[in-house]
Amino acid sequence: MRLATWNVNSIRARVGRIVAFAEREHIDVLAMQEIKCKPEQFPYAEFEAAGYHVEAHGLNQWNGVAIASREPLEDVEYSFDGMPGFLKGHDGPDAPLEARAIGATVGGVRVWSLYVPNGRSLDDPHYVYKLHWLKALEAHTRAALAADPDLPLALVGDFNIAPTDADVGDPQIVEGATTHVSPAERDAFAALEAAGLSDVVRPLVPAGFTYWDYKALKFPRDQGLRIDFILGSRALADAVTGASIHRDERKGDAPSDHVPVVVDLDFRDDEDEDDVPMIFG
Repeated sequence: MRLATWNVNSIRARVGRIVAFAEREHIDVLAMQEIKCKPEQFPYAEFEAAGYHVEAHGLNQWNGVAIASREPLEDVEYSFDGMPGFLKGHDGPDAPLEARAIGATVGGVRVWSLYVPNGRSLDDPHYVYKLHWLKALEAHTRAALAADPDLPLALVGDFNIAPTDADVGDPQIVEGATTHVSPAERDAFAALEAAGLSDVVRPLVPAGFTYWDYKALKFPRDQGLRIDFILGSRALADAVTGASIHRDERKGDAPSDHVPVVVDLDFRDDEDEDDVPMIFG
């Protein structure tokens, strides 16, 4: 299975290049974030013509997530257990849920396409929301792996966190002063790893950014961030045979400000363990 994640920054604006990428790179499962449309507005026809099944979750022109798959998508969910909502000025646990998560099972692999809240600024209510959201995701992950330790689980998407200093090439992103690199956000990312996940791309692609702001020549200057990840359980990590970050998708006409991240998975029981890279040490 070839699994990819991509914050597409409007599926309707970029459907041609997204489907072309999926076909050209032989993507089996493509998780998308920031589709920016309701399900009834999603361009299903283009994906279906290329042989994909699609499940989409969007509530308005903001946020939104989707999964496209060569195989049917099973057990689809539009939020994870305990996922908090957000509404500016609203206090309490019953805030409306945003379209930031969609989960489905494909070929026995549980895939979650996630668009983690941005946080906006360290003194913004959205930052508190982001931390609560990540804490709930950690709890969901712990429960899922406690119930099935052998579950091939993939949490993929735009995490809006640069977990290490090496993931920051933008001089305007300053640790301790801005979102994406604050200690609390980095701790939340580490907590997901402690819950039983690992970054399955980094051991094979140790360097490289996945996002560059459109402003101030950030891409030509390579002042980017690594904030898009594929986090996998041990069962998923043990099946990884390759990984890549597709930087060239930031080039050309009307690109997204993010690029795809891809992993290859092989779950065959007779695979020679010496030929499979070790993701969990």
